[in-house]
Amino acid sequence: MNPLIFREYDIRGIIDIDLDEETAVLIGKAYGTFAKRRGAKKVALGRDGRLSGPRLEPAVSDGICSTGVSVVRLGMVPTPVLYYVATTGGVDGGLQITGSHNPPNYNGFKGMVGEDTLHGPHIQELLRIIQENDFEIGTGEVEYLEPIPRYLEDLGGRLNAKKKIRVVLDAGNGVGGMTAVPLLKHLGCEVIELFTDVDGNFPHHDADPTVPKNMIDLQKAVLANHADCGIGLDGDGDRIGVVDEKGEMIYGDRLLILFARQVLAENPGAPILGEVKCSHLLYKDIELHGGKAIMWKTGHSLIKAKMKEAHVKLAGEMSGHMFFADRYYGFDDATYASGRFIEIVTSATKPVSELLSDVPHTFSTPEIRIDCADEIKFDIIIKAQTAFKKEYNVIDIDGARVVFSDGWGLVRASNTQPVLVMRFEAETEQRLAEIRNLIEQPILRWIKEANA
Repeated sequence: MNPLIFREYDIRGIIDIDLDEETAVLIGKAYGTFAKRRGAKKVALGRDGRLSGPRLEPAVSDGICSTGVSVVRLGMVPTPVLYYVATTGGVDGGLQITGSHNPPNYNGFKGMVGEDTLHGPHIQELLRIIQENDFEIGTGEVEYLEPIPRYLEDLGGRLNAKKKIRVVLDAGNGVGGMTAVPLLKHLGCEVIELFTDVDGNFPHHDADPTVPKNMIDLQKAVLANHADCGIGLDGDGDRIGVVDEKGEMIYGDRLLILFARQVLAENPGAPILGEVKCSHLLYKDIELHGGKAIMWKTGHSLIKAKMKEAHVKLAGEMSGHMFFADRYYGFDDATYASGRFIEIVTSATKPVSELLSDVPHTFSTPEIRIDCADEIKFDIIIKAQTAFKKEYNVIDIDGARVVFSDGWGLVRASNTQPVLVMRFEAETEQRLAEIRNLIEQPILRWIKEANA
């Protein structure tokens, strides 16, 4: 077994190279063992729409049951529905089989035990249990549940749109359309559907709404249909991307500004959390509107843990994970986030493109991903932190965020792919290029030296 599939906040690898039915049984046994030792007796199990999911699901279920923990099988559901059942469904945890936004030949696992999302040392404990053959033994039972109707009824009762608008929804052939389409229609939206049929081949584009090329179809459809906005979802339905009525992308940190203003209007002084790739303008805007701004590490499970620790009402990432503990359960759910976005749009007196007109304009890059082998990527980050600290102000909670008076640059190691992730922002286009060059060039040189 490749130990590198056990990552910081989930398990993820390539089908039939890193993951197969035999591996899935072992992961099920490890998860069941881990859960049982924390008092779990019954857990939920779901899967996204990947072609390998139907192979892995019964194998994982068998593994969990062999430890004496019973399984509630949900079948194909968005990851937030698994979280919903794990949070409200009378079970003691849950495991979702998902490759999220990775290419079609990937799959993996996201898990919860009790209210805690597995990450870091928990995931390494699963690996240890497998390596040491340290499994619990028992006989769990299997039952089946169709959770989506109850989930949609719950969300429908929590959300309210002020008027009817036209929305284009691009589900990227992932599972998010299973819940987002009916919820938006319940809210009175006219929904124009793009790629809402589930297809694990992802034939039209990757189901990752943070990458501009994946949003082109959505942008064109918004303009062609004179829609009020467009919403894009990732492969397992826990991340949201948005475009305005002009077809312009609203990146995750700017979307979080909109959500934060809404939350702070109802919860004065509330803590709001963003991750290290977010614009400095987000943190300024939170403070300007009376909130307490918190910068934290990237990663859905790391953020959920910090939210509980700091009693955070709202958190978000550049990647489109939006976590509402305000009027909701605190986990990342693109369908629920879509509903909150519709609330904002339908309550506004101006179009989406003007909702952030008071936020200063800066020049920034999207996420830049540079190939870097898993074996060396964290060493490169340590080198970057050490080198940049000699000359600059560096925030090192997750990678190296180098802060200047007129901008900033970030490099961090992805916990889901063999890449380094960079992002840059500055007050002028020229300064943006300077900051990017200052950070990017040594990083590329260090990668080349490490590969020599």
